[in-house]
Amino acid sequence: MPDTDSPPALDAQGLTKRYGRNRRPALSDVNLTIPAGRVIGLVGPNGAGKSTLLHLACGLTEPTAGSLTVLGSRPAANASHLARVGFVAQNTPVYGSFTVAEHLKLGARMNPSWDPVLAERRISQVGLNPAQKAGQLSGGQRAQLALTIAAAKRPELLIFDEPAAALDPLARKGFLHNLMEFVLELGASAVLSSHLLGDVEQVCDYIIVLCDSRVQVAGDTRDLLAEHARLIVPRGEFDHPPTGAEVISIEHSGKHSGAIVRTATAPEALPYQAEPVTLEDLVLAYMTRAATVPTARAKAAARRAAQ
Repeated sequence: MPDTDSPPALDAQGLTKRYGRNRRPALSDVNLTIPAGRVIGLVGPNGAGKSTLLHLACGLTEPTAGSLTVLGSRPAANASHLARVGFVAQNTPVYGSFTVAEHLKLGARMNPSWDPVLAERRISQVGLNPAQKAGQLSGGQRAQLALTIAAAKRPELLIFDEPAAALDPLARKGFLHNLMEFVLELGASAVLSSHLLGDVEQVCDYIIVLCDSRVQVAGDTRDLLAEHARLIVPRGEFDHPPTGAEVISIEHSGKHSGAIVRTATAPEALPYQAEPVTLEDLVLAYMTRAATVPTARAKAAARRAAQ
């Protein structure tokens, strides 16, 4: 449940990040407020801006425009704020020449709130040998080591950037199980970036769909699923959708069309056959719309090319 007494886990207002000589936008005018106490799934295609958003949240890069606060403060504002955020980057990086025990010693030296009991207990539970070098660990074991180091800081927010993408199904299942155990034990918020919707569906209660450098939709997962439906209609009839129904995507098959819509009223109240949507249906609908509807940036580029 959201923690209404705490500042938002993330709050972005007009957040924009551009890269390179051509000032290519990785994020464009993102407005987003995520309450504390949630497990947030950040999904979208490669190049959508997911890693950029997480790097901004960790203070690894600065915004070009707009503002971002994390737990009520500017990202990485000081050492105290750094200690409140745990980050596991892509490929769960660890130091290959360091042993497991040396990683824990380094974590204790760098983090004033380090919990050695938690760290050692979790290392034992996942079967890591303290004397083994990280470079000799399997992908799943490295992921568990990185997760333990992030959690032993006892942070208020855990951020994961595609941490399980390269793991086999069994290792990924174990990683996600331990991630949720840490969230519950610490009482922390968590952001999980992933292109694996099955993983997101297992552990996340809040969803953000990021495509084409912009947030397409965000909100409580159950609420979003309840607000969307798949409507089956005669082909051509949805050229003029009913009042209160926003068409997100539509596919045609024979004499009928299937439309994913967002509606302020109960879907069953609409004069069409309505079916519930899955999380995959919802995410793919918004990704499809982002890929097919020209953005203002694309329109401007087309106008310049025509001149």
